[in-house]
Amino acid sequence: MNATIIKFLKISIPLALGVFLIYYSYSKFSEQQLADISFYFSNANYGIVLLSVFFSILSHFLRAFRWNFMLEPLGYRPKLANNFMAVNIAYLMNIFIPKSGEISRAIVLDKYENVPFKKGFGTIISERVVDLIFLLGFTAIALLIQFDKLYNYLAEVIQPTKLIIALIGLITLIIVGFLFLKYSKSKLQQKVKKFYLGLKEGVFSIIHMRRKGAFLLLSCIIWGLYLLSFYTAFQALDETSIVPISTIIIVFVVGSFAFAFTNSGFGFYPFFVAGILVVFNIPETIGTAFGWIVWTSNIASIVCFGVLSLILLPFYNKIKL
Repeated sequence: MNATIIKFLKISIPLALGVFLIYYSYSKFSEQQLADISFYFSNANYGIVLLSVFFSILSHFLRAFRWNFMLEPLGYRPKLANNFMAVNIAYLMNIFIPKSGEISRAIVLDKYENVPFKKGFGTIISERVVDLIFLLGFTAIALLIQFDKLYNYLAEVIQPTKLIIALIGLITLIIVGFLFLKYSKSKLQQKVKKFYLGLKEGVFSIIHMRRKGAFLLLSCIIWGLYLLSFYTAFQALDETSIVPISTIIIVFVVGSFAFAFTNSGFGFYPFFVAGILVVFNIPETIGTAFGWIVWTSNIASIVCFGVLSLILLPFYNKIKL
């Protein structure tokens, strides 16, 4: 299949699914329910929403600061401003092309800080592994809190058969890639192997970093800020301010997966957040309004900081030079 067509499908399919979920969600509501959703939007405390967004932006700043902990063992220490703008651009890119943000972050540092792309990208992959561990940790907590309800909900959303097929496909791809790198003698293999070695160096930079304790502490603070941002957003509506922290953690996990594994949760995030809140007896109208308020406010901040970073990045580095 043509590479352009594949790229187009990667962008268009998630967007199409997001549009479908939006249509599907709202087509179920009566006129009165739609009016209720509009009421929740208009009566939300947007001062609290802004505070929630502030915690989220602060987590992005700390992520940029933490990045240097992994780059230092490779012999690089980029400017914090460049790191922060690279992170902002990454979140912006992920809105339009899923998972393209990791590539854009490495490109920014390659261009403005002379950090080789493969090494910078390797540190980002390592960082994502750490993030996945934290997300799985929160998932484990959520399962311990309400295993039955969460399991039944996920079983309806994610069919086990499809999940098994996807895992088999991933394992097969890894095995084929390994055999290609080990036994092929082609020029393509040499290029791929060279890239792989640089990537490996970046990934394993976490093992060689000097300040592992500080890295772990910052990682805990970053994920604590994610949860604090989400908890704060719950206080923006009177109807959700009474939701217990145990339920908030579960909704946080579901929302995190929806945001991380789609194009920044477009259509998916409000749908899944409303769906899991229904399990805990929160009306779907309230859950839908809440999901859209959280998603829209965060996306607005991502677009704002991302566009500003795209504009300021070349000027900052021109002045610096």
